[in-house]
Amino acid sequence: METSKHELRSKLPNVATTIFTRIGNLAREHNALDLSQGFPNFEMDPELIALTTEAMKKGFNQYAPMQGYFGLRTAIADKIQRLHGRTYDPDTEITVTVGATQAIFTAITAFVHPGDEVIVLKPAYDCYEPAIVLNGGIPIPVQLNNTDFKVDWALLKSKITAKTRMLIINTPHNPSGRVFSENDMLQLQEILKPTNIILISDEAYEHLVFDERVHWSAARFTDLASRTFVCASFGKTFHITGWKMGYCAAPKALMTAFLKIHQFAVFSIHHPVQRAMAVYLQNADRYLGLPAFYQQKRDFFLGQLDRSKFTFTPTEGTYFQLLDFSEWSNDSDEAIAERLIVAHKLACIPISSFNEGRLDHRLLRFCFAKTEETLEQAAAILNRL
Repeated sequence: METSKHELRSKLPNVATTIFTRIGNLAREHNALDLSQGFPNFEMDPELIALTTEAMKKGFNQYAPMQGYFGLRTAIADKIQRLHGRTYDPDTEITVTVGATQAIFTAITAFVHPGDEVIVLKPAYDCYEPAIVLNGGIPIPVQLNNTDFKVDWALLKSKITAKTRMLIINTPHNPSGRVFSENDMLQLQEILKPTNIILISDEAYEHLVFDERVHWSAARFTDLASRTFVCASFGKTFHITGWKMGYCAAPKALMTAFLKIHQFAVFSIHHPVQRAMAVYLQNADRYLGLPAFYQQKRDFFLGQLDRSKFTFTPTEGTYFQLLDFSEWSNDSDEAIAERLIVAHKLACIPISSFNEGRLDHRLLRFCFAKTEETLEQAAAILNRL
């Protein structure tokens, strides 16, 4: 094929193929058991399939309203009110999105201008920084503690400048599994109160918290809520990651700017699924029962590692567990992850990919949103190392 005569200038020249794609391709090449990417390998609720099919049969197959089906937006508002005591107007303050990732990208695009600084807590999910850079912004990393992944709030405060436009947090946190405490959120609120900084709160794993912990959504705190885009994921909540469906809640002034981007980038989301989800959310047990469901999987997986050389602290939230190999190897986490795939047929994610400067604490992330059979097989491999 003839090379293009046009000058090709990527807007993301330093962005390489994501670690998820690289690990996924290697896992498929070696037919490895895949505990790398965050998606379940068990079946979703057939009731949700039935509700979606019913919506299709009833003819809801054309464009939904740009912000999303009003019945679903009302159900989302009711859920937030029930769980966090915050009232969002479904008419002007809630939008249905193509997963949490699109919500985050749209919020960044709506407000980040060239030269603006955006504080990002590291390790960070890998969609944040490319979106910042694409919009001319400057990511300002704040590395979390490498043992318990707590935020150094004094360090974060020191990173705020006159150019700071936005801050992105993620709780429950991917990849560490840490859940922000009420005190964390109160400290954050005090730091931001005298500023005009916009907050993006990535709450994709909002219903996956363990050991009687509470998810302290930014929506619970008056000043935080006034400046925050709360971004969430039905895909993560209801084991339907391939449906790519989430939502965003924010005050009217913020949402008005958000919709200016959303209407041209996406316009509207899959209509039948929205109709189905509006009905499905009426039964709160479908999300309130998730902590116990996933805690059982976490405990089962960790219980199987009784003969493993890895050390670990049980994850506080999400469906990811970190395993530490620093006591028995000085190799890099990427080298160990590659060896696990090639030699032992088990895939996981090396955490250095998400850290500032690819800082390597010899930690691997495993997804336990799997059947018990899969978790048993994975643990057997890890126990043999």
